[in-house]
Amino acid sequence: MRIDLGNAIDTVPGVTMDVLDRLDERVATAHERIDAGREAADHGYAALNLPETTDPAAIEAAVSGFDAPESILTVGIGGSALGAATIDAALSGPEHADTYYLDNVDPEAIEQLLSTIDLSKTVVNVVSRSGTTAETLSNFLVVRDRMTDADVDWTDRTFVTTGDAGNLHELAATHDLPTLPVPDGVPGRFSALSSVGLAVAAIQGHDLEAILAGAASEASKLSGSLYESPAYAYGAVSYALAERGALTNAMMPYSESLEYFAEWFAQLWAESLGKDGIGQTPARALGATDQHSQLQLYRAGPRDKLVTLVRPQERSDIAIPETELSGLSYLGGSSLGSLLDAEFEATEASLAEAGRPSVRIEIDAVDERGIGELLYAMEAACVLYGELANVSTFTQPAVEWGKRAARGLLGGGDFAEADAVSDKRTLVVD
Repeated sequence: MRIDLGNAIDTVPGVTMDVLDRLDERVATAHERIDAGREAADHGYAALNLPETTDPAAIEAAVSGFDAPESILTVGIGGSALGAATIDAALSGPEHADTYYLDNVDPEAIEQLLSTIDLSKTVVNVVSRSGTTAETLSNFLVVRDRMTDADVDWTDRTFVTTGDAGNLHELAATHDLPTLPVPDGVPGRFSALSSVGLAVAAIQGHDLEAILAGAASEASKLSGSLYESPAYAYGAVSYALAERGALTNAMMPYSESLEYFAEWFAQLWAESLGKDGIGQTPARALGATDQHSQLQLYRAGPRDKLVTLVRPQERSDIAIPETELSGLSYLGGSSLGSLLDAEFEATEASLAEAGRPSVRIEIDAVDERGIGELLYAMEAACVLYGELANVSTFTQPAVEWGKRAARGLLGGGDFAEADAVSDKRTLVVD
């Protein structure tokens, strides 16, 4: 994987080479803390050890009983679903099973999905570390009930990814369900390279060892200098730009297979770094589509954004046919891939000409190795950013507040957070 910081230098906001050189001294100190955390497998830092600690054979063995299902339904939320969905979207094609993710509790959407898929040919993957996540467990109870109504033995078509205690763990033990562990010390949003993110890929037949090898290749580049590590380069420059006013980071992959990656990145960046009144707000965009809907703002709106452009250097292609239309003759004989690359470079140049910062990220291809590189590098970049910003990267107190409030409203306990709901201020216009 390669990171090009050139278009973030001498922009507004932007950095200079002197700024990066001075920041590199702080990167060295932060790397020592990260390295020590990895060595001790401390909470959060253990995520950066997953390329070595994840056992692909164990994941493949756990799902080996589910041969060629028609559909795979993952029931999880946030980090319990986004990593798997990102890898799945990047790698799977029409020859693979259809995949669905119940990561919300919208009853209309769930009703539509469950009335569409054949549950007798569907594998259900229930993911919750605690086994008490309200959204996940509620959705699973609905799915289980529908399977029973359809005369489908849900125990034959369900596996569980959870911690070593809790409701899901007990359920799996009672019904002898295949079980995968959620790794200790790894927050959900950092768990893509574990059983949490790789189980669906295993059922689809993707090469888990290649995914982990791609991640390991980026892990091997972590060092005391941002000039030697793509991950640290990205984390450091994102932090430096945020300190200078680039408080929005628009993640813009130029590959539809990476569109879910932008959503995964949004959770990673927002939940990890939005603390203590600071942080960089992630925005999701897709090249070239959002050149026609968002680029106007990024180039000519407030100078408060970093645009991150991501593309593979290799991809399959389709030739553009010749045309008798003279105004389009320049397209004939070219290809859609060439057009997409031209759109990428035009966006990059447009931002540069306006003095707006952008960073280019390139992987060789959207394949197992490439997605492993990309996921690991962004996780390490996030951890470095957190160290430089002195935030508690691996906690999510605002999320936990909302969970307690919702649980209290549903009668799941006496929580002060639930009482705050009745204090809502209103100004209604009807």
